[in-house]
Amino acid sequence: MENDNKLNIELSQEVAKGSYSNLSIITHSSNEFIIDFLKLLPGIPKAIVSDRIIMTPENIKRLSHALAENIGKYESKFGTIELHDQEPGIPNVPTGFNGPNVKS
Repeated sequence: MENDNKLNIELSQEVAKGSYSNLSIITHSSNEFIIDFLKLLPGIPKAIVSDRIIMTPENIKRLSHALAENIGKYESKFGTIELHDQEPGIPNVPTGFNGPNVKS
């Protein structure tokens, strides 16, 4: 019997390189969640959005569960992930429906 639940995934070389992000902002409407991944570098007053992911509420909840499960696995193997206070010079980024004021 053939497994109909297999998913064939293609990963291009460009996407496989990945993107670095040390900050994310999540906004939402009734229909979608938007996650902006940013790079905020010391001494540079402008954060750069490197990637934006738009997801349905159902899929964002699936992502939330998958992240929680994977964090649990990581911490059981490597120890608790410590959350540190905000670093000096790094602004406290607001979140909300309208998100931050974005200038290109």
